Amino acid sequence: MPTLLLSSRITEDNQALWRATVQREWNVERAKGLRIPDLIDDDIVLYIESLYAHSIADTLNLQLVSIPEDWLTTLPYDFVRRRIDLSNIGAARRLAEPTFIKPPNDKSFSAKVYASGESLPDFLDDAAPAILSEPVTWTVEFRCFVLDGHVCTISPYWRDQRPASDDNFTATDEERMAATSLAETVLAAPGVACPPACVIDVGQLSDGAWAVVEANAAWGSGIYGCDPNAVLDVLRRATTQS
Repeated sequence: MPTLLLSSRITEDNQALWRATVQREWNVERAKGLRIPDLIDDDIVLYIESLYAHSIADTLNLQLVSIPEDWLTTLPYDFVRRRIDLSNIGAARRLAEPTFIKPPNDKSFSAKVYASGESLPDFLDDAAPAILSEPVTWTVEFRCFVLDGHVCTISPYWRDQRPASDDNFTATDEERMAATSLAETVLAAPGVACPPACVIDVGQLSDGAWAVVEANAAWGSGIYGCDPNAVLDVLRRATTQS
């Protein structure tokens, strides 16, 4: 029987996954920081923030499926609709124009449009990788949990510069179809390599075009209004034995 291992933080997301796990009659445990409880199963599924996830996975001899740091930059322009580069903080600090800057695969600093590179936090190492992107305006953004090349559950998470939770994660059928269609088109595109279990975020730009926002590891991503049962299937595939 699988065991879902959660962090000690109580969030709406991990509580929803807890309830879905109980319905499946899986076991559920919580880590306390890096301290791991005694686990009776070999089939361990992780849903833990990136600060602790890799260390816990190493302790349990598990591997976490992640997105390559340069994945977004390898997509054709038609999928992203903006200029995107993988660089580093040192280069980003020299930027004079407004740029959207984010860490590739973690939350070591805030992902947002910086007025210039001088606005970046002082504590960041110049050698640390960073995604540099042309600023664009999104009217709505969707989270897609992906399993084996297909979107298995989807939810809006941002609309008109505010959280989609304000509207109870509602979206039109047309929006959901457009978001799903783009994500699956990207997944099926020749030359686009994507892990079997991950999260792809897509959105509609202010000019009406749909584009990929970013991709993230499933084991640390918010689920928003996605079906927690479907998310569990993705999480189970995103945690593998070493």
